[in-house]
Amino acid sequence: MRFLHTADWQIGMKAAHAGEQAQRVRDARLASARRVMEVAEREDAPFLLVAGDTFEDSAVDRKLVEEVAQILESGARRVYILPGNHDPLMPGSVWEHRVWKSLRHVTLLQDATPISVEGGVLFPAPLTAKHGKQNPVTSIDAKRREEICIGIAHGSLDYVSSDDNHFPMPKTAAIDAGLDYLAIGHWHSTLVVESPGASGVLAYSGTHEPTAFGERDSGNVLLVDIAARGAKPSIKTIKTGELQWHSIEVTLRGESDLTALGVRLRALPSPQTTLLECKIAGLLSPQFRSELAAIMEKCTSELLLARFDDSQLHAPPEDDSWLEAIPAGILRTTSEELRRRTTAASAPAARESLVAERALLELFRLLKESQR
Repeated sequence: MRFLHTADWQIGMKAAHAGEQAQRVRDARLASARRVMEVAEREDAPFLLVAGDTFEDSAVDRKLVEEVAQILESGARRVYILPGNHDPLMPGSVWEHRVWKSLRHVTLLQDATPISVEGGVLFPAPLTAKHGKQNPVTSIDAKRREEICIGIAHGSLDYVSSDDNHFPMPKTAAIDAGLDYLAIGHWHSTLVVESPGASGVLAYSGTHEPTAFGERDSGNVLLVDIAARGAKPSIKTIKTGELQWHSIEVTLRGESDLTALGVRLRALPSPQTTLLECKIAGLLSPQFRSELAAIMEKCTSELLLARFDDSQLHAPPEDDSWLEAIPAGILRTTSEELRRRTTAASAPAARESLVAERALLELFRLLKESQR
């Protein structure tokens, strides 16, 4: 058995977090959806599993629903599509659109009835609500089956604490249900969970197109091969994403750190598809502010999106008067000792003096942040 596993397209998302590039982000999700279909053709996968959240919500423009339906229908591959928690099967949902009844290659999974697929059996677990704490795969029991058995569901893993912990499943869900492979959607990062001594695998394909800053490994689909019932699935990660979201946090303590930041930002690949979020803290002399401004301006002009936050970047102290603001006690005593060591003139003490100076500047930075 061979198939492609994808999920969390979330077509119709507003992408407000991308600001003026929101439309570009929305367009990229459709372009990547087309790439998913191209991958299925290229890899000769007989069918695709779309494991929920194809749409952002049920309020998606119906013309957009039709466009997605045509993308899914565009190839010769069979597509099995599961309602997730963003687009659950409920009154007024996107699944009531007439287009879903006119497609030849797309099957909307509306209940838990097992379906024969090429090479085995598919066990669906569609969602009918946006929120819930029940395990969606408890109804699946494939233990007595002789064919290759795969499942498709949408939800989180119950051992991870999260505000988005809906429809939680144990990491042994595939094994518990007697499945060779359980295709899951909900988390945007690719994750494959295997259990020692067992062949059943649970996997998140992750979203086909990166969605936001902070996603660990998104923009993928999974190509899955299963040789026989009970055989360990072979899983290949294939990149389909276009946009690259980089979140960077740096602490500057001098000119060398600023130079290193410039080199790092210039090395970002594919500027026209790169979105950057950069938080800069630390200390920087006013004389180097123009150099930082030039780095920021270059990124803003060349990257698809560049946001900088330097609110935690301060100028170093001009003299020792700031020490007087430290309350009496161990912190004050420590700072005075560090200051004394920075004035050491002997050669053996030069290195210690440098370390003390950096420690003193770090103390100054922390004091400035505490005063904000």
